Amino acid sequence: MDLVPRFLGVYRRAYTGLPRRAWILFGVNLVNASGTMVLFFLSLYFTRRLGFSASEAGRALSLYGAGSLAGAFLGGWLSDRIGSTAVQKLSLALSGVLLVAMGQVRAAAVLLPALFAFGAVSGSLYPANAASMARVCPPELHVKGFALNRLAGNLGVTVGPALGGLLALRDYRLLFWVDGLTCLAAAGLFVLLWPASESRLRRDEVRTARTGGVRSPWRDAPFLGLLAVTFAFSLIFVQLLSTFPLYMRGVYGLAEDAIGRLLAVNTVLIVLFEMALMEVVRRFPLTRMINVSFILLGAGFGLIPLGRGFGYAALTVAVWTFGEMLSMPLFTSLISGRADPESRGRYLGLFSFAFSLGFIVGPVLGTEVYERWGGEALWFGCGAAGFVLAGSFSLLKRYLGDAPPAES
Repeated sequence: MDLVPRFLGVYRRAYTGLPRRAWILFGVNLVNASGTMVLFFLSLYFTRRLGFSASEAGRALSLYGAGSLAGAFLGGWLSDRIGSTAVQKLSLALSGVLLVAMGQVRAAAVLLPALFAFGAVSGSLYPANAASMARVCPPELHVKGFALNRLAGNLGVTVGPALGGLLALRDYRLLFWVDGLTCLAAAGLFVLLWPASESRLRRDEVRTARTGGVRSPWRDAPFLGLLAVTFAFSLIFVQLLSTFPLYMRGVYGLAEDAIGRLLAVNTVLIVLFEMALMEVVRRFPLTRMINVSFILLGAGFGLIPLGRGFGYAALTVAVWTFGEMLSMPLFTSLISGRADPESRGRYLGLFSFAFSLGFIVGPVLGTEVYERWGGEALWFGCGAAGFVLAGSFSLLKRYLGDAPPAES
């Protein structure tokens, strides 16, 4: 009988104690993510409305990926120069303008450069947003703050694609309008709710920091090792967007709507449990929990070839989802904690860069393995890679200094 009050107590503690500005960042992210729909339908828009071939659409999307890489690096660098709040406002406002503009043009000579620019300005948002969350939350709440950001994104993604599908049936240009206007609404919300005095204070801190010594991520050898781990993790994780649907359709025999429900299991579990999970694990060493996350990710993927049916597939999704829930906020907190306040943007920008690079390389590598050696080789390989990551991270831990609890 005591389990229910204890369970409710964990949830109550998970959502309390965060500063007001963390909730402002949550609200801005939620508004922005709820309008995210263009990216989910770009390949269809290019092929069905603009007459692109599949390969031309793929090359166009790669421009967005390249822009995101540039934006991840640029967003972190600018956050340390002009302040992370200014970068977020610029990113949201320019993303809104570019989305609306892209919906009005059909010429590839204009659309493709605009797509690259959109990738760059939207890609700059994550490192700036993470740097702001790290700044407004005390160290013991960093993990909770990063988990709150992920909650906003996952809640938004449950709305955006579903609404986007309805809009696409009427007119694809509506996607660009709604997505663009939600970006502008998020920028406006930021301007209205974020204290102007805090932004001025941060600019003064940035100017002061330039006169002193600041820790450089390029001279931080353990951090560069973390980037390698991040890239390898991303190579595994991105299979969910490329080879996972192919395997579920071809081997499990699941139709597209069932595959969509499978991926919804991931989102629902994150929304329901991630904040509470961070409250439970915060008393354990952060690096140990990250190791557990790699093992769960590998186990979830390695189990895929061993069964069939929607129920079994949902079980594997649950296993790797708990790995994802542990890894993302904890890893972000670990990297943020290595940086000085004046260099945190660059640290988080490079972290985002490594993750984005995996999203470009991973689909090519995964589909190549899938076509050459089959799905079983791919998923058993991903499972083994998760355990190798855990072992590699264990070797790296000795160079990361003390491993405090996840709350630190």
